[in-house]
Amino acid sequence: MQWHAEFAWLGDGVAADVLIEADGERFTSVTRGVPAPPGALPLTGLTLPGLADAHSHAFHRALRARAQAGSGTFWTWRDRMYEVAGRLDPDTYRALARAVYAEMALAGVSCVGEFHYLHHRPGGAPYGNPNAMGEALISAAADAGIRITLLDTCYLAGGIEQPLKGPQLRFNDGSAGNWARRVDTLYEQTDKAGRLHARVGAAIHSVRAVPREQISAVAGWARDRGAPLHVHLSEQPAENAACQEAYGMSPTRLLAECGALGARTVAVHATHLSEEDIGLLGTTMTGVCMCPTTERDLADGIGPARDLSRAGAPICLGTDQHAVIDLFEEARAVELNERLRTRERGHWTAGELLAAATSNGHYGLGWPEAGRLEPGAYADLVTVALDSVRTAGAGPELAAETAVFAATAADVRTVVVSGREIVRDGRHLLVADVPGALAEAIAAVAAEEGS
Repeated sequence: MQWHAEFAWLGDGVAADVLIEADGERFTSVTRGVPAPPGALPLTGLTLPGLADAHSHAFHRALRARAQAGSGTFWTWRDRMYEVAGRLDPDTYRALARAVYAEMALAGVSCVGEFHYLHHRPGGAPYGNPNAMGEALISAAADAGIRITLLDTCYLAGGIEQPLKGPQLRFNDGSAGNWARRVDTLYEQTDKAGRLHARVGAAIHSVRAVPREQISAVAGWARDRGAPLHVHLSEQPAENAACQEAYGMSPTRLLAECGALGARTVAVHATHLSEEDIGLLGTTMTGVCMCPTTERDLADGIGPARDLSRAGAPICLGTDQHAVIDLFEEARAVELNERLRTRERGHWTAGELLAAATSNGHYGLGWPEAGRLEPGAYADLVTVALDSVRTAGAGPELAAETAVFAATAADVRTVVVSGREIVRDGRHLLVADVPGALAEAIAAVAAEEGS
């Protein structure tokens, strides 16, 4: 397969007239400055590696607009989220996730990290297949044509030394050992079934939801398999205060003492950190996933992304609760939030932010061979229009800046995942009516407005 990109971001800058060739799932050559050969598919605009959405809760998409009506806090929002969580079953979750992942594909996402804790029936009894909900998500990603890292999440408590209750009961495996036995089955079945689009990783929901004595077991499971490990970290000051009271240390220090930090770990949010916390994350090369549109929507605060990066923590991006699904918006918000925090401009280059949306995210999801336009990498690419009402006017020398600071998901024209075209001219080729699929799936599970 051959594509000829008008312009392409190749990691070290933007090049013109780039011939991109692939054999099956992998790129075989990427050549700059050559005319288009006969038969090569033209890519007009700026071509990037496929984007990685490193933190997703697919079912939160059902809360868009509903959760923005009125006021409240993170904790009142969480109550509404639990209401939706209580309504899902494997069939409705697959339908919803299929539509959400198709929306992601239209936004240029080639790989998603699904932070998955909806494991069992309402009340906590397992399904006949204990991994029915996880397999629904893996199938949904295949339906939408994107890759997935299913970050199967250990969730054992309703807070430090607090029991689970209500909709939370379906998250619970009882212990980290029970969690590991269930996830082992999913891990092995995914491998044996040859699901090339899917990998299974682990997640510690938070230090609130996994007791200290259980954290090491989850981290050990991931370490023994070389799998990614993700964890919600210091999203709220209340989490820090509760951890300090219970354990006499910050959540970051607790994770470090339990062996849960390291280059295969990604801390999500990392909003409220001390200098010591930043140093621990940086020196262990723990990744950090920023989700700015969620963090601002839930009034969480602005995390120290630039300080973390300087300390040695790679930054990646996620859309989390899907208030919007737009990795360009997430990328520029990292810079714009830093401007608000410091009242200075110019903390990140466009190239650094594109790396956060591409290669860094894929690495954090356990796909280090993706997220780059180079031979041997997975043949994933996304082309962004440079002639829309948002992107027109700047020259090609500013194409990367245009993508990061002006483009939106609506400017995505072509998406290829593992050599397969899944979006053409802004249309999804596998899910014919994405808005209709979203509306139908959300209507099946969302609460009525005002209920």
